[in-house]
Amino acid sequence: MNKNIQRDHQTTNKIFDNRSLEKDYVTLIPILKDGLRVLDIGCGTGAISKDIAQRVGPSGSVVGIDNTEKFIASGKESYQTSLNLKLFHHDLFSYNPEEQFDLIVSARTLQWLNNPKEALLKLKTLLKPGGQLSILDYNHEQLSWEPQPPESTLFFYQTFLKWRADAGMNNQIADDLADYFAETGFQAIEVFNVEEVYRKQDENFCSGLESGQKLLVQHKWWKKGISQMS
Repeated sequence: MNKNIQRDHQTTNKIFDNRSLEKDYVTLIPILKDGLRVLDIGCGTGAISKDIAQRVGPSGSVVGIDNTEKFIASGKESYQTSLNLKLFHHDLFSYNPEEQFDLIVSARTLQWLNNPKEALLKLKTLLKPGGQLSILDYNHEQLSWEPQPPESTLFFYQTFLKWRADAGMNNQIADDLADYFAETGFQAIEVFNVEEVYRKQDENFCSGLESGQKLLVQHKWWKKGISQMS
């Protein structure tokens, strides 16, 4: 059973609202086409979902779900003019829509689950035959700093990784996802390496790091095509 992690919604809303498809999920753009029916898992406030909705056009549609109600409420207010976007407060494992999707996307979400393979099996049931699943996530153990931060910061980060591991979360999930996909029956698995760089002057950069600090986070983007489930 996954824990419900309580977050400061005002701070987190701001982080989510500042995200965009072009900046934070650019590798998804090539497979977005007019008319696609898309599901965004762990959509936050729906900022990236809104950009996806623009790409699939009025003949397409996007549904975003998140298990934090305040994020969804914020997104519904912010993006109410996106007529082909619908946001719902819902948990993945109890979500049972009437129609399946051409494309399911999930960015920075599976890293918070202690049962990612169960999540992948659930996502398969929501995909149309021949549909695609795109997952973007991190390897937290490949983070690098330039220059090195104070020892107290490194200690805090190691404590964070231990907390995640003790809760059953996979700190290197990006590198293990290909195996997870194969084990759960996905086909045509593609892997794309991507790096994110955060600088001190960037908005939403971790406060408390020294001026000029740069943080490099590595993640991978995965695209799968699947056929009819047997």
